[in-house]
Amino acid sequence: MNDVPAPSKRRTRSGARLLLGGACALAITVSSMAVATLAHADLSGPPGTTLKAAAERSGRYFGTAMGADRLNDSGFLNIANREFDMMTAVNEMKPDATEPNPGQFDFRRGDAIYDWATQHGMRFRGHTLAWHAQQPKFWAGLSGSALRSAMISHINGVMAHYKGKFAYWDVVNEAYAENGSRRSSNLQSTGNDWIEVAFRTARAADPSVKLCYNDYNIENWTYGKTQGVYNLIKDFKARGVPVDCVGLQTHFTGGSSLPGNFQQTLSSFAALGVDVALTEADVTNASTSQYQGLTQACMNVPRCVGITTWGIRDSDSWRGNENPLLFDRNSNPKPAYTSVLNALNAASTTVPGTTTPPPTTPPTTPPTTPPTTPPTTPPTTPPTTPPTTPPPTGQPGGCTAAYRMVSMWNGGFQGELTVTNGTTAISGWTVQLTLAGGQTIANVWNGSNTGNSGAVSIRNAAYNGALGANASTTLGFLVNGSSNTAPSNISCTPA
Repeated sequence: MNDVPAPSKRRTRSGARLLLGGACALAITVSSMAVATLAHADLSGPPGTTLKAAAERSGRYFGTAMGADRLNDSGFLNIANREFDMMTAVNEMKPDATEPNPGQFDFRRGDAIYDWATQHGMRFRGHTLAWHAQQPKFWAGLSGSALRSAMISHINGVMAHYKGKFAYWDVVNEAYAENGSRRSSNLQSTGNDWIEVAFRTARAADPSVKLCYNDYNIENWTYGKTQGVYNLIKDFKARGVPVDCVGLQTHFTGGSSLPGNFQQTLSSFAALGVDVALTEADVTNASTSQYQGLTQACMNVPRCVGITTWGIRDSDSWRGNENPLLFDRNSNPKPAYTSVLNALNAASTTVPGTTTPPPTTPPTTPPTTPPTTPPTTPPTTPPTTPPTTPPPTGQPGGCTAAYRMVSMWNGGFQGELTVTNGTTAISGWTVQLTLAGGQTIANVWNGSNTGNSGAVSIRNAAYNGALGANASTTLGFLVNGSSNTAPSNISCTPA
């Protein structure tokens, strides 16, 4: 989602059907539900001066992700309105957020993001319906047929609320392990057909929306996980299971993580008869060459329908200390922005979805290339919801840390700490905590940890250490282990 347990996007839908005519002009029929539509393709027109305008020249979209906390952030909203035409909610439509109690749904935060996006001419991607992480708490006590029924009920409840409104839904998120086998999870334990059941349930709930499978580390064609997902989609298409698209999260790390065969991966999935999309793109230090390369690969594949970055500014990113997005913390576009804009404008392909590349034969040799993101699936994004209880007021000359359990699942949980400063400004902070026996930290964002079991210290990141009087900041982490016992001995020390 960046997700460890973790978390994609797709193209048009019933509310915005694309009809080809003339020189690739598109007539768009808008449903009575006022769904935002994609501009027509016009490769002969002048270059676009924004990301969405440049993408729309070839009938594609350029999207971003937003949490409800950004609805009052004018800097974020101004860029979002100017540059993007597709929106995804960061956490607000995940299972734990939408169904806190059995049969009791809460769509308020998700609706607020959807309403803002559609009021500003954007289409929407739902994220996500079935996932091994960020599940409703009551699922932890379910298994077998009871858990299967809860999943089906959840999909029906959420999709009924948003029926006819979305362009895409990420039906299943991150169901595969790195070696190409099914990920071990409570949903997998209900039976190997659970993914198929999720897609068939989703199609019955909303015949109009594009249904997608979404995952990370499936960008390299020869990698085991990529082949596992490819074989799933191939099987589904052969048997008539309703899958319309594959989302590649595209969380690239390091200086050379863009696979040389990335375009082959996109075209190989597309050859199965599905759309492909880059759904959560971010790149370490916003590498200009890698951003240009992933954009160009998408532009070269007709059924690559669009690109979504997981946030707008570096300050919005779950990987903020790596500065991975197209805009800096002051809302200025980076050189990578220009490289993406140029690649979008240079597109010369036909309208997405109108042609299918020839089939590509899967590799016969075992994968040899490592994943493009760390094997521990980073959570698609840290939570944006505030603590359920106010953080403690800072004390003179010190800082405090308040813990909140965000979500849990069999074998781990996601936690959040709110660090609140005292009455004297500080330049840095360190949180100390103790994990229960058998627990280990799998991932930390908005901070860096020393130790990953037992006594652990988490120091501020480069961008959130300086705190004024009574100011606060948050950090998040994922823990693997046999229990969901909350950390103990939590304290904060100012730098």
